[in-house]
Amino acid sequence: MANTDFPLIFDRSKEGRTGYSFPEFDVPEFNLENEFEDSYIRKEAPDLPEVSELEIMRHYTALSKRNYGVDSGFYPLGSCTMKYNPKINEDIARLDGFSHIHPHQDPKSVQGAMEMMYDLQTSLREITGMHEVSLQPAAGAQGEWTGLMMIRAFHEANGDYNRTKVIVPDSAHGTNPASAKVAGFDAVTVKSNDKGLVDLEDLKRVVGKDTAALMLTNPNTLGLFETEILEMAEIIHGAGGKLYYDGANLNAIMGYTRPGDMGFDVVHLNLHKTFTGPHGGGGPGSGPVGVSSELAAYLPKPLLVKKDNLYTFDYDRPDSIGRVKPYYGNFGINLRAYTYIRTMGAEGLKKVSEYAVINANYMMRKLEKEYVLPYQQHCKHEFVISGKKQKKLGVRTLDIAKRLLDYGYHPPTIYFPINVEEAMMVEPTETESKETLDGFIGTMMKISDEAKYNPELVQEAPFNTVVKRMDETTAARKPILRYDK
Repeated sequence: MANTDFPLIFDRSKEGRTGYSFPEFDVPEFNLENEFEDSYIRKEAPDLPEVSELEIMRHYTALSKRNYGVDSGFYPLGSCTMKYNPKINEDIARLDGFSHIHPHQDPKSVQGAMEMMYDLQTSLREITGMHEVSLQPAAGAQGEWTGLMMIRAFHEANGDYNRTKVIVPDSAHGTNPASAKVAGFDAVTVKSNDKGLVDLEDLKRVVGKDTAALMLTNPNTLGLFETEILEMAEIIHGAGGKLYYDGANLNAIMGYTRPGDMGFDVVHLNLHKTFTGPHGGGGPGSGPVGVSSELAAYLPKPLLVKKDNLYTFDYDRPDSIGRVKPYYGNFGINLRAYTYIRTMGAEGLKKVSEYAVINANYMMRKLEKEYVLPYQQHCKHEFVISGKKQKKLGVRTLDIAKRLLDYGYHPPTIYFPINVEEAMMVEPTETESKETLDGFIGTMMKISDEAKYNPELVQEAPFNTVVKRMDETTAARKPILRYDK
């Protein structure tokens, strides 16, 4: 239910009030009716609110206070790596030489920007152990699709049109089977064993002559490192397939190991995760792809290259899968990632992984005292706990997530991965202090006590938010997208 104490911008409107005065027109008027059909001409002025500058500032400032972001609080959203976005990244992205250029400019006039992108490609090659990198894909999911399309092109170039299956673990990100389907493949599930890792015997069962690839993230979506990754690579390569690395969890291994060293042929990276680009309303993202030398010819074109001491775009790539995005990636996010890499340096990136893993294990061992821990081994950058114990008291994981809102915390990812009952997926990242981690742990313990002694309180939460408990099923199936008094 909406908070009626907060007026809409139209409710603030009073006829005759203005928030901005336009300068006098310095161009001649033009009669559109003489040039266009009536259907293209608006007969009446749009119904816009009339408010003073003060009112509009108060309105949007009040709205901003209702928003939640990593700058305002802890964001333990598992699998999303919601780390702090350093403000030096924003300063660099706003430099005139970067912010005021246009993609249609002659490359010779923007060599500084081209050099930055080339250096970023070089850094990402080193970090991932890949032969070549393209910055073109716009986000992680598009990077997945791009990688699979290159794998498909490789197989078809070799006459292997029967390779129609992509193997995906039962703990995988949902984008993996979706990307496989969009790329024209059928997704085949491989089971996890009792340790939460890929079951090698089941992998051997599902792999075959129709296998195009295995999609995998390591550590996996449970936050556990796939210790038998070299054996998996041998199984897939032995069957003629390729190994695809979902880079969502790279924050756990930077500087310690590389996908290329594990045997992966293709990798995508989420620069808006691991490399501190901001997550904003489902974007902006950036999903560069890296490939082994065997797949380099199929990278999207154009590819940024250096020739005769000039940076330019290479369009002469006959085996390329083609362009996957207008221009060359999300430049601003790529620039922020480059700034982060240069600021941290090699040792700094290694420390990022180290602190992320330490923070996650610290929280996991504290929380297992009150919540079920389905897998006992040490985790990497994230972990999954279960609310099965609280469910027996009538309190679901969803209730716990709603109750966290009352204490000012964004909830962790819930009910994912789907192979853990009442799952809660927590990723603290390396940027949070011990005090912040302890505060979240204490709140989770308090909610566990509430589930024991006052379960109705948790079941009806939240109470302290602008929007109270929602009927989420109805909201999803019958959404009301228009505000009516």
